[in-house]
Amino acid sequence: MNLDRFRDLALVAMLCAVISFARAQSTSDLSGISLPPGFSVNVWVDGVTNARSLALGDEGTVFVSTRRDGRVYAVVSQPNGTREVITIAHGLRMPNGIAFKDDALFVAENHRIIRFDRIEQNLSNPSAPIIITDSLPTERHHGWRYIKFGPDQKLYVALGAPCNVCEQQGSANIIRMNADGSDQEIYAEGIRNSVGFAWHPDTSELWFTDNGRDLMGDDIPPGELNKATVPFMHFGFPYCHGGDIPDPQFGEKRLCSEFEPPAQKLGPHVAPLGMIFYTGSMFPVEYKNQVLIAEHGSWNRSRKIGYRISLVRIKERNPVGYEIFVDGWLQGEDVLGRPVDLLQLPDGSLLLSDDQNGLIYRITYQRPIDEGVSP
Repeated sequence: MNLDRFRDLALVAMLCAVISFARAQSTSDLSGISLPPGFSVNVWVDGVTNARSLALGDEGTVFVSTRRDGRVYAVVSQPNGTREVITIAHGLRMPNGIAFKDDALFVAENHRIIRFDRIEQNLSNPSAPIIITDSLPTERHHGWRYIKFGPDQKLYVALGAPCNVCEQQGSANIIRMNADGSDQEIYAEGIRNSVGFAWHPDTSELWFTDNGRDLMGDDIPPGELNKATVPFMHFGFPYCHGGDIPDPQFGEKRLCSEFEPPAQKLGPHVAPLGMIFYTGSMFPVEYKNQVLIAEHGSWNRSRKIGYRISLVRIKERNPVGYEIFVDGWLQGEDVLGRPVDLLQLPDGSLLLSDDQNGLIYRITYQRPIDEGVSP
């Protein structure tokens, strides 16, 4: 081999190694993350490529889905404080949605929902999955599903619209079904692309995030936090956005007044994904039953926005404020991480997935000494 070429290749290899090391250092450097007083964040586990949705097993296993990687992981905490990442499935088609029930892990691929029985007893050698349903729409645009079991023990599934904006039957809704896949029905419609929902701990009302349409400008439409107080409500897509913005293409067909407006308008193009009602006892009492939302961040805005966790304050079942809770994954126009989903652990701490860095963070709270209470 030509000596100069060999030196060039060696230099390239060295530079790649340096860049990879710097990237690894930057993803674990959380010094730029801003939290309220008393809160802290650390990397709970790394090496979880494209980490997306989170679910908790009965024995403490944290299950992690992916969207692009086609894998589902299990994270197991060891007695010595370390954590083991186990791949329990691979080669799946956009396995974004996961839910745990009755010792089984449910996984929503683009086109079907499958179930792994007795999964926590067989993490290293899972049994063949059982197909719950294979009748989901197959379009890949917004084809990553989000699933969760509701208080009625039914499985709720978000079916995103296969487009930026369009009229199409069989999508742009949230459906529900029995755990065995039977009795499927539309629960809520007019929903462009929900990738996160939860039920109010007192009223059992379904609340969900929704991503607004693109290509209407930097500042419209807003992202949405919605609540379905009864079944079969319509939330406006594709005719109306944000409760009061007619769509340029479809807005003449129906009035915004026909639809349910958002419970809370969120930032424009922040891409709100996973959400929870915080019910733990670790955080201060003012966070009890409040909404926390992982904002994945904008992709086509001239100045980026999102890349954070937001807090929607709830009073008497209605939002009364929208503010930033944890910030810092966006530094200027540089994106250092993309929050996806939130999971509350039994001790009241929060896990947050980051699909850009393949990390899961843990957010904790310790009462400051100057509050007059011993830590």
